[in-house]
Amino acid sequence: MQKTAIRISQSGSGALLLDAAVGAFSDDVQHHLWEMDDRIRDVPGVIETALGMNNVLVIHDPLLINAVELERILRSLWLRAQAKRIAGTIHTLAVFYGGDRGEDLLAWAEHCRMTVQEVVQRHTSGIYTVAAIGGMPGFPYLSGLDPALAWPRRAIPKSGVMEGSVIIGAGQASVMPITAPSGWHILGHTNTGLFDPSKDPPALLQVGDTVRFAIAAVVI
Repeated sequence: MQKTAIRISQSGSGALLLDAAVGAFSDDVQHHLWEMDDRIRDVPGVIETALGMNNVLVIHDPLLINAVELERILRSLWLRAQAKRIAGTIHTLAVFYGGDRGEDLLAWAEHCRMTVQEVVQRHTSGIYTVAAIGGMPGFPYLSGLDPALAWPRRAIPKSGVMEGSVIIGAGQASVMPITAPSGWHILGHTNTGLFDPSKDPPALLQVGDTVRFAIAAVVI
């Protein structure tokens, strides 16, 4: 991969955001960030990292490393980063499309100018990769959505989107690990739990895992 120019900005007094996005989400860029994320955590003074979609937030102790020095290190690490492959777990999630817990299914099909059967078939034909976990406990950002199924997020987020809701937002797919507000569109639901704080690890899906959706039922 030809390395793209990165943008690094300050996020408060103790964090830097490294943005490597070049427009639409890039799996190639994300694979380089996976490897870089491991290296960043070994930098003295770095407290935590939060991997996003083609970006990573680096939280640091300003008393141990200042922002100027950390930025220099991040730029050097990016230039040397190699694509990392993760042999993750393969998960198949059975989805009940439509009905009371899939309120946007019909509007989604209309937006895509397809029948309900066509959008469901395309959604279940995809092979999705867990590119990042964040936003809320155990929330998986899934790459691999068919571009023809993309739909801009809601202008106004919806409160109380239920745990297990199968959703899309712009060109990404996901599943709600807990009940929380969301601006993503609700296509259906799965009964597979994604987050349990009593387990180790608490999140079912991990970065690098593969997800397939299977049809449990379609209610129009």
